[in-house]
Formats: sequence, C-alpha cells, structure tokens
Amino acid sequence: MGTNSANPIIFYDGVCALCNRFVQFVLKRDRADRFRFASLQSDFAAQVLGRHGADAQALDTFYLVQNFERPEERLFSRADAAAAVLAELGGTSAAVARVLRLLPRGLRNAGYKLVARYRYRVFGKYDACPLPAPKDRAKFLDI
Repeated sequence: MGTNSANPIIFYDGVCALCNRFVQFVLKRDRADRFRFASLQSDFAAQVLGRHGADAQALDTFYLVQNFERPEERLFSRADAAAAVLAELGGTSAAVARVLRLLPRGLRNAGYKLVARYRYRVFGKYDACPLPAPKDRAKFLDI
C-alpha cells in the first residue's frame, strides 16, 4: 500500500483516545482506501509538518496533507482538516463537512480548540500509541 501523492495523510495525536477513535472512524468509511496515517509523535510527522512551518509537538492539532510531495502539497489543520477528511469520505460525512464549512473558520476553530483542550480528560489517553489492526498496518506510515 504505502503512500503516493494521491493518498491524503492524516497526522494525529497517537496517544489521544478521541484522535484514535477518529482514525478508526475514517478507516471504517474509507471505501476507496485513500487515507494514510501517522502519529504526530513520529519523525515522519516532524519532517512533513516542518516543511509547512507546523510543529508536530503541538499535540492539540490534527493535520491533513493533500498532494503529498507534489508542488501543490497542502496542509490543513484543526477544523479545516476535519472538514476536508469528512468531505473526502463522501455520503453523510460529506454532508456534515458542508455544514461545518458554513460556519466561520474562527468559530469552527474555537469549537475545535475547546474539544482539544479537554479531550484527554473526557475521552482518555493511552500510555503509548496503539497498534493498528494487522489488516490496516500498511496504511500507517510511522510503524
């Protein structure tokens, strides 16, 4: 599987239970097998995000990279990243993305930051990044 420029990459906090649930949500609905994943704690994340001036150590943000290693490579963060992922999944998820995009970016990101601030308390935290199921391991670029 690996990755190519057609595979959007989701960078997420590998020890965050909410973030891991979102990854599972995407895996279940990614019928086109497009998304790839890497934890923010990985060297790969630091390298890719560094190209965009983003800090992989900022674990309260999740990122999406589209057009990986192409001149038009683009980085989305926070609510914009979530909306882009949902849109790509299609169906009901895409409808949710359209509704999210109707909200002003500042409001979307304020809501995102509020959830990010309390996510460990509400959803929990792992001691280490959980390993993906064997059938999905090739989709994770930092293993």
